[in-house]
Amino acid sequence: MNKIFKPKQEDWEALLKRPTQTLEDIELTVNEIFSEVRAKGDVAVAKYTDLFDGIKLDDFKVSTEEIENANNSVSEELKNAIQLAKSNIEKFHEAQKTPKVEVTTSNGVDCWQEKRPIQKVGLYIPGGSAPLFSTILMLATPANIAGCKEIVLCTPPNNNGEINPVILYTAALCGISKIFKIGGIQAIAALTFGTATVPKVYKIFGPGNQFVTVAKQLATKFHVAIDMPAGPSELLVVADDTADAAFVASDLLSQAEHGSDSQVILISTSEKMIEAVEREVELQLEELPRKEMAQRSIANSKLIYLENKELAMEIINEYGPEHFIVCTSDDDFYVENVTNAGSVFIGNYTPESAGDYASGTNHTLPTNGFAKQYSGVNLDSFMKSMTFQKISEEGIKNIGPAIEIMAEAEGLQAHKNAVSLRLKKLNENKLKSV
Repeated sequence: MNKIFKPKQEDWEALLKRPTQTLEDIELTVNEIFSEVRAKGDVAVAKYTDLFDGIKLDDFKVSTEEIENANNSVSEELKNAIQLAKSNIEKFHEAQKTPKVEVTTSNGVDCWQEKRPIQKVGLYIPGGSAPLFSTILMLATPANIAGCKEIVLCTPPNNNGEINPVILYTAALCGISKIFKIGGIQAIAALTFGTATVPKVYKIFGPGNQFVTVAKQLATKFHVAIDMPAGPSELLVVADDTADAAFVASDLLSQAEHGSDSQVILISTSEKMIEAVEREVELQLEELPRKEMAQRSIANSKLIYLENKELAMEIINEYGPEHFIVCTSDDDFYVENVTNAGSVFIGNYTPESAGDYASGTNHTLPTNGFAKQYSGVNLDSFMKSMTFQKISEEGIKNIGPAIEIMAEAEGLQAHKNAVSLRLKKLNENKLKSV
């Protein structure tokens, strides 16, 4: 790992740069695939599934028989673990429900806000060497609680044209029946435009590699919303001498094994802790099945020493980590002052993997510094807030003159007339009744 001691603030931007390709490296490919899927639908999807996944498929939709077989292939032990996680995720997201907001802003002017579900949502679930079935729980659970009517799931097939059984089991457990063997850019394009096989959706959720991230961003140009530009995973740990170096190293490696473009960072006010964590990383790395993948990620990672907690907090907020672990003698300082982070994990016994799987919080989080602007996925991600208003005769009398003055000041005569006609009518009715 790269060790940096007391970096100057003017060097922070370069120091905190993510190990990602520039958009220009990816956009041409994404645009080409989007254009072809839009024009040729399933034919283009089949072409790119063959090209990228190495399998020719005549039918992308997962059959009922495949789902039933998957159910029989998953161990009871794993099923029980998934059901426990699902229960905790449901509890946390159910608690996010909010009541209708009702306010009388002036006499006779009643305003209220209600939330309504997004009708059609698409879930992208990465497959490959690490089939992220846990992401189904994180996305389908709040979608169901919100009341989304149509949930479409896309996930890449293996080179035998199959989906990992645990992905199918988890999807079925969450009530999803529209499951398609499509991955990568072509999956995002299919959900964006719709094909003869894949329904078009209104919003796309789910993490992926840099190609998927750029594809999701391109989808927004075609009136499809996305959860966030979630890309390669990242973790920042702040630790001092009160932390357990073995625990810290295990957390860093838990993110490093996601992929070679993942990034993990340790920030510490203790040189002793930095040295101890570096040794632990080397020891634990040798035992990992995904050692080679983690090693490539570790090469992009950093151990940074700063003189005090104030500087540490400043650089953390500048980075805006997806996952932020706090293990210090003054956890409250970091918890109270963090402004940019996707999800925060506090104390020696709160590993980041708890949030990935079973504590109940959502693991679909902003990366690449987008924690400065975006929230992680939550119940509101699957809903729209709609406002309503009802104005009585008394109400339009109370606020009508102000509307007339403001509309005239903006030069919008028709806006003014819409109020003036009503006030005139009310005045005429008053005169008639006298």
